[in-house]
Amino acid sequence: MVDTKAKTKVSKAAAKAAKAPNAAIFSRISYLYQAATYLAAQHQHDPSQTCTGNSQQPTELIQRRQLEQVSINSIPLEPGARKLVSELRNVSGKVVIRMSSDMKRSICKNCDALLIDGVTCEVGTENKSRGGKKPWADVLVRRCKKCGYVKRYPLGERQKRRPHRSIKI
Repeated sequence: MVDTKAKTKVSKAAAKAAKAPNAAIFSRISYLYQAATYLAAQHQHDPSQTCTGNSQQPTELIQRRQLEQVSINSIPLEPGARKLVSELRNVSGKVVIRMSSDMKRSICKNCDALLIDGVTCEVGTENKSRGGKKPWADVLVRRCKKCGYVKRYPLGERQKRRPHRSIKI
């Protein structure tokens, strides 16, 4: 016996996916972002931190680590990640599809580097409002270590528009 509710849910989901315009473009953008993130993470991997076991002699271990380091350094992964991010931005711009805010915030507008907190960018908060007296004026600051570009994002809730604010007496 087939559950009719499950069948209708599946058919509704399939109908929604079929109706979604530019579904292939969305999947391509998602793939490019995931690939760039993977390459950036591989570039940050330090082969000297890996554990290989104690069965080898110290000189063999040192030689193996040097070979691993040479093989990792001989393949430049960072430019590949930048190329993918650049292509991602080009694709989303041509088709006029908005990237998610999280995706936009993790990409440097100036050099197309993937911003990884503490690795490729410095993160901090600042509040320049009368010595930090206004807590709603906190701003998240991300500075790219590659090019020095600074991005600022407001923290907390957005302030309501003037007609919708409550009156304080």
